[in-house]
Amino acid sequence: MAILILLFFLVVNPLFHLHFSLARDSNPNGVLVLGLSQSSASLPIPKDHKTSLNRPTEVLDMVEQLREVRDGYLIPLNIGTPPQAIQVYMDTGSDLTWVPCGNLSFECMDCDDYRNSYKLAIFSPSQSSSLYRDSCASPFCVDIHSSENSLDPCTVAGCSLSTLLKSACSRPCPSFAYTYGAGGVVTGTLTRDTLRVHGNSSGVTREIPKFSFGCVGSTYREPIGIAGFGRGALSLPSQLGFLQKGFSHCFLAFKYANNPNISSPLVLGNYALSSSKDSMQFTPMLKSPMFPNYYYIGLQAITVGNSSTRTEVPSSLSEFDSLGNGGMLIDSGTTYTHLPEPFYSQLLSLLQGVISYPRANEVETRTGFDLCYKVPSPNNTFTDDHFPPITFHFLNNVTLVLPQENHFYAMSAPANSTVVKCLLFQSMDEGEYGPAGVFGSFQQQNLQVVYDLEKERIGFQPMDCASAAASQGLHKK
Repeated sequence: MAILILLFFLVVNPLFHLHFSLARDSNPNGVLVLGLSQSSASLPIPKDHKTSLNRPTEVLDMVEQLREVRDGYLIPLNIGTPPQAIQVYMDTGSDLTWVPCGNLSFECMDCDDYRNSYKLAIFSPSQSSSLYRDSCASPFCVDIHSSENSLDPCTVAGCSLSTLLKSACSRPCPSFAYTYGAGGVVTGTLTRDTLRVHGNSSGVTREIPKFSFGCVGSTYREPIGIAGFGRGALSLPSQLGFLQKGFSHCFLAFKYANNPNISSPLVLGNYALSSSKDSMQFTPMLKSPMFPNYYYIGLQAITVGNSSTRTEVPSSLSEFDSLGNGGMLIDSGTTYTHLPEPFYSQLLSLLQGVISYPRANEVETRTGFDLCYKVPSPNNTFTDDHFPPITFHFLNNVTLVLPQENHFYAMSAPANSTVVKCLLFQSMDEGEYGPAGVFGSFQQQNLQVVYDLEKERIGFQPMDCASAAASQGLHKK
């Protein structure tokens, strides 16, 4: 059925344009797992327009509230006149910002698992007096239609890529099809409207006119919009002028998922950098020659338990080959950390050697996770367990001991004085190109993560993100 639906997209949208991105995927046994896979198609190298575009009005600082759901973190976008609030995923692993869009309906195919979980608003173009279609001469249109071939929508519309680059086309930007690695597809039009953001002072808002985003009317396996936080021209930080500064976030722990009374702080601008602590550790931001718009860091080793012996990881996790493959992508749009084989299996063996709890093999089979254990839970209450700490060693002597709740997690409430906890790491899907590993959002919870784009580095600081949210007034009374 999935193949037939995808073929339908290819038929109704034959002018496909592929973008590399990480994608959400659902486990066939009912547990949502965000995996990574790559298309076998040849992908264009993303263009870096950050120094050549005229930016909209640049804001000094921006503070938004991220709401945690079961597979990511939602950021509210207030778009249009009057403003319409649309909740979308924050995704550092892609550039395009898009919202579910439709005056009458928004159609998402193969999204039944999501329909009962999320009741999210749909943007209505006819209700905004400031909306207009982006033009064919727009640099954003060039970015999303960046391939020169006879089937490109711009070519079919009478505007070749060379014509676009000369800004000699007066037609509206043709519709696009944007695909994500594991099969997700969105189709829509490039649209401009006013975006309203919150400053770092209470009650302060700023209007960003002519913000460019995708107005998406139909999708496959993508029920919720996405705010792209990559380094490409279309990304939200790029359009707001933050690529010469940076941003930071502090993701709440999973236990706050779907809790409407607490939010994770997301800060963009100078305040994101100045608020970092003296104990913040910074690792260099690697730049992939293949995908320069995404954020890479270098993982050198992992330590299991309190041992002084570090287990070296493959060199591909800290460097790129001649084609630009390798590095560790840090991505808020992928839930779990992915590690390459055979190192991933080696890590599992190290953990099995120091964990004495009985295995929960039936849960492993049902969920698809590789290490699940039956942990004593007296009186069916959560108590401290004895899983070994896991430490990541990044470039520049950065040592990050993952918070305890960032590796083994309870699959359900305790029953019969036992709770099953599973390791929320996964094996990297095999592919011929792309990153060697991914540092996912689950492993980033209860960490302040700072993207210092001016100094090309990423910082980590363990932090109680719920307390940080409370200090910034993000708790609802």
